[in-house]
Amino acid sequence: MKVFDNTTNKIFFSSWVSVGQADAPASSLTPQNNSFSKPRFDIFRPLKRWIENIQVRDRKLAHRVSKLIPAQCPFERDVKLFGKKLFHIPPMCKLNPLYEEFVGLRFRALCYLADECGEDISQYC
Repeated sequence: MKVFDNTTNKIFFSSWVSVGQADAPASSLTPQNNSFSKPRFDIFRPLKRWIENIQVRDRKLAHRVSKLIPAQCPFERDVKLFGKKLFHIPPMCKLNPLYEEFVGLRFRALCYLADECGEDISQYC
């Protein structure tokens, strides 16, 4: 038996599949549908973990992150042509499955600038 192959397969698989109550929606946690034991596939899970593990330790990186990631969810818009509504664009945070991770990264960058560098971050608010 190759321990390395078995371990890496489990680690790789576990980074794509989440199991448990914390990841399941509250409405699906009833005993009738057995959501407790079914793994849920999340294709963005490795990317979410990667973004969460980014350490902000550089002033330039912190400034770039603070400028690129908006402080609030961009507003929704109606696209109109000749006074008629063609389509509706919902708030971008609802479309981005990585929005929470990006907001967390922005927060870490702002905390680094304020705490470690002693800069005024009011320009980013």
